[in-house]
Amino acid sequence: MPLSSQAEAGDEQYVLIASLDNVRNISNILKAIQFKDHATFLATSNGIKVTVEDSKCLQANAFIQADIFQEFIIKEDSVMFRVNMTVLLDCLSIFGSSAVPGMTTALRMCYSGYGFPLTLFLEEGGVVTVCKIKTQEPEETLDFDFCSTNVVNKVILQSDSLREAFSELDMTSEVMQITMSPDKPFFRLSTFGNSGSTHCDYPKDSDMMEIFQCTQTQTNRYKISLLKPSTKALALSCKVSVRTDNRGFLSLQYMIRNDDGQICFVEYYCCPDEEMAEEEP
Repeated sequence: MPLSSQAEAGDEQYVLIASLDNVRNISNILKAIQFKDHATFLATSNGIKVTVEDSKCLQANAFIQADIFQEFIIKEDSVMFRVNMTVLLDCLSIFGSSAVPGMTTALRMCYSGYGFPLTLFLEEGGVVTVCKIKTQEPEETLDFDFCSTNVVNKVILQSDSLREAFSELDMTSEVMQITMSPDKPFFRLSTFGNSGSTHCDYPKDSDMMEIFQCTQTQTNRYKISLLKPSTKALALSCKVSVRTDNRGFLSLQYMIRNDDGQICFVEYYCCPDEEMAEEEP
């Protein structure tokens, strides 16, 4: 990698070093969870988890496995910091979208620990740019306590079918209702907007349905304003897993293939709409 030769003798000062031949392999994933200004980064030997939250009702996590990187060095059990996501993405795209076929921007991301900036070395066509982004003390992220043993219903769909449904549903609706059931309608998305009610049904034996594991009928409503950010991840993904637990909490897990064909995951957790829960007898 071109930047490897740029590695300075001062590398020992860094507690985290992560390098990529193609910066898009991280920037595209980060764009999929960019709906608030700040993100919390947690690096371990497994890779990097980036978390964005909104109002204790929505959490998005992007998982970038260590083997996605050409170089991944971590000198502590875990490294955690918070950065401005908008600034980070602006820096990652500092060379713009290259019009030259085959030309990619290489990235070397380094962090020295608490109180230090996140340093980015970006190289394209022999030109190296260095960006230093101020880091902040990480805030404790929410624990949605979404445990697989409490999952009641789960479906895995090809993303194309869900993208189509989202384009047909009425986004003037305040909520989206999700019905999952071992019986008809099996998997239904509903909105209640200005033009009336709209439903999209998926039979369990549909070609678009890869896995259908529903044990009980469950109907929950979620605020559209909380689900809209996840459409960024949906647009990039090839498959999506939809799960609900016994409290009605929703997990949307998107499988995203990067430019090199490697798989990353983005997961959104969303609380059910409390107003509907209060209306129920």
